[in-house]
Amino acid sequence: MNDEFYHRGLEKAQQKDYTGAIAEFTAAIGQNPDFSQAYIQRGLAYYDSGAILQSVYDYSEAIKLDESRAEAFYCRALARLTLKNLPGALDDVERAIRLNSDDAAAYDLRGIVRRKQGYIPDAIANFKKAAELYLGQKDQEKCQSCLQKIKQLQPPEKPIKPLIKSVPKSIISTNQYFQQLLTKAEQGNTREAIADLNWVLKADPNDAQAYCCRGIVQCKIGNYREAIADFNQALKLNFQDALIYRNRGKARSQLGDYQGALSDLNQALQIQPEDPLVYVGRGNIYREMGNYLDAIQDYSQALQINPDYPPAYYNRGLTYTLLEEMQNAISDYQKAASIYCEQEDWENYQQVLNRLQKIQTSPSETKNQKYEIIRQRLLRLVGGQWEIAERLIQQQEYNYPGMSDDWYLQRVIDQLERDRN
Repeated sequence: MNDEFYHRGLEKAQQKDYTGAIAEFTAAIGQNPDFSQAYIQRGLAYYDSGAILQSVYDYSEAIKLDESRAEAFYCRALARLTLKNLPGALDDVERAIRLNSDDAAAYDLRGIVRRKQGYIPDAIANFKKAAELYLGQKDQEKCQSCLQKIKQLQPPEKPIKPLIKSVPKSIISTNQYFQQLLTKAEQGNTREAIADLNWVLKADPNDAQAYCCRGIVQCKIGNYREAIADFNQALKLNFQDALIYRNRGKARSQLGDYQGALSDLNQALQIQPEDPLVYVGRGNIYREMGNYLDAIQDYSQALQINPDYPPAYYNRGLTYTLLEEMQNAISDYQKAASIYCEQEDWENYQQVLNRLQKIQTSPSETKNQKYEIIRQRLLRLVGGQWEIAERLIQQQEYNYPGMSDDWYLQRVIDQLERDRN
């Protein structure tokens, strides 16, 4: 078979001489009517010249000659999409994928068709598959294009309800895609969220917002050192945001680095001085340190900014119980419960009611709670080795007999912290 006409056609198509290319491919087909690749190339030349119907005809002829050619189905799908024949385009691109399941462009095209048909979750799944395949091919530009399509299709999420146990976790990302992943983590799908973020960072190792988002999820599952590493990387990439310092502060406090945690939250307040979440977060750290007056001051400052912010009332109530100021604690718990009820946040509403019931029915509960907080603080200082803590406590009991259990715990904590400093 003489391929001279065919190769000249390829050269002219590359030079964008589509009329000349069509003539050469036609001559090649005249010499060999079963030359399916010549039909495909002439179809491409017709498509590039704007003669879409003629391109569909040539792709169809190529398919009649050889139904195993995924390229012909893909090209015809693209042409049918241009003609707004969405069902025909979908049928062709699915046949192309069946013939070649590793064709990134085919998944990308199917995502476009499904998006136009209104099937957004299916479109996202196809763009994600295409991005993964492009990533394997080291085609970062096309991979990023698919990621951008995914981000554009993510629906806006409702703000996440803040949790009241520690530093609030209600992080609203400016990017809808990352907000979706954070919401997924809040709903308990942390493993899936981490996997998605690992995938994003594999596609773009310099995506600072992805590091920040992954750090927040790592915090949620208790991987505090990994979280700090992610926040540090985001900062190295110049992603300066209060939420990084707020969440890194939380991670550092969980590891017992209270001074470092305070430094981070102070930095967050410099960036965002009117954020009640930061004041509540810093107040929680002060409370963990036993600095109850500063904690109450921070919760009160949060309420000056937002008088209807229930986590501030709840955490201030917790602190008042540690100071044995029961009337103030009851007042704050009742206020928090009232706001949660109005917001129909029944989980937090019930939690506040449980706490309120405990201090109203069991005066000893406050003392036990205070002892447990101090005990946990000491446990962190000795690296979780309670045997070490017990030996230190026994030494203090020998030196200072007749003191309360709380006193001995606090005495050991003070000595350990002084030795560290």
